[in-house]
Amino acid sequence: MVENGGKKPMRLKDALFNWLQIRVVWDARPQDRSAEDTTRFFHDMLIQDHGVEELEATKDAQEYVVRYRLNGEEHTERFPREQVEDLLKSIQSEPKYNQSFE
Repeated sequence: MVENGGKKPMRLKDALFNWLQIRVVWDARPQDRSAEDTTRFFHDMLIQDHGVEELEATKDAQEYVVRYRLNGEEHTERFPREQVEDLLKSIQSEPKYNQSFE
């Protein structure tokens, strides 16, 4: 079966990273509608395309930890904090993306 018009689905780890990265942006910029929409897009992809359940993320000084259930089993992925936060830093340093959302 060919999905997505012949395109291969995004790898699970890549989708988790993309969801996490844009979720960090949305958490920092809760009025940013684009960040919200993109977070929801990746969340839906994780659920619909990969069957992920119970998705959550935590962070410490070094990394973000994403915990999720897949096929009834708990899984964990770890991502370097600096790498995850790169998108937020890029957005914050670009004046055209720093408009007021209120």
